[in-house]
Amino acid sequence: MDAELTRLRCKIAETKKANTAQADTHDYSEAETRDYFIDLLLKEAGWALDRERDREFPVDGMPNNEGKGFVDYVLWGDDGKPLALVEAKRTKRDPRVGHQQADLYADCLEKMFGRRPIIFYSNGYEHWMWDDANYPPRPVQGFLKKAELELLIQRRTTRKRLADGKINEAIVERYYQTRCIRRIGEAFEKDHDRKTLVVMATGGGKTRTVIALTDLLMRCNWAKRVLFLADRVALVNQAVNAFKKHLPEASPVNLVTEKDTEGRVFVSTYPTMMGLIDETKDGQRRFGVGHFDLIIIDEAHRSVYQKYRAIFEYFDSLLVGLTATPRDEIDRDT
Repeated sequence: MDAELTRLRCKIAETKKANTAQADTHDYSEAETRDYFIDLLLKEAGWALDRERDREFPVDGMPNNEGKGFVDYVLWGDDGKPLALVEAKRTKRDPRVGHQQADLYADCLEKMFGRRPIIFYSNGYEHWMWDDANYPPRPVQGFLKKAELELLIQRRTTRKRLADGKINEAIVERYYQTRCIRRIGEAFEKDHDRKTLVVMATGGGKTRTVIALTDLLMRCNWAKRVLFLADRVALVNQAVNAFKKHLPEASPVNLVTEKDTEGRVFVSTYPTMMGLIDETKDGQRRFGVGHFDLIIIDEAHRSVYQKYRAIFEYFDSLLVGLTATPRDEIDRDT
């Protein structure tokens, strides 16, 4: 066994040396960037790219001598209208240099089809998404699936005001829970924030508060699927039982024990979710970048973020962190 280990270590050392000698400059042309990275990521999101109009789609109305341009990628809906466009740049360029060009392409497509597409720009390594009807550009880890893009565009007209939504008093009864939900709704709706933190005394009812928040977001068409993350299996079981009791119509799923079950609320430990993110079936990811609309992080301490930040950075979701403060540290007047 010792001899075998020595042989394998030597082989690994040789492989590392060979890899070092063949350094990758990462300086791919725009065409190579599309072939090696963007095409692959789009196919993982379910885009076959098998039609001529999917690439280099011609548009009119660009501010040049001829007024013509070619959109690198157009992602089409079933109604024949564009859901999104992708502007590609070579790997050595900051993808944000494509911001203005992508915006002009979106203007052209909107004039042609009567609907403004979601905008992506990418250099293969870094990707930005811009739904300029709601949020400024933000970095994402890939591209959204067709159903996810359709939902984003549909919400432009069907999303209801959170401030007008009724909070289910059968789930939360205390005034501070209701006040917390209203403040989160204000942060999402009025301030256009995408991250919030709830600090509440131990035993103050954080889980029931976010269950009532989930119910409100679902009824107002802000959230279709929700992910609740906890650091221990016991907390996962506790959260699943609470969702089943107070929001059974959301079909809560315990991903620790029911990995292939579908629902609207998924509860998981961090390690389980880390493993599921990388799973693919027929070349497509089950949990794509836009799969969840809201992620709830139980016990959202700095150590959890440092260890599992890949989860929060992977999903393009609204985030609500929960953390507890001992009762003796709470000022009763506040």
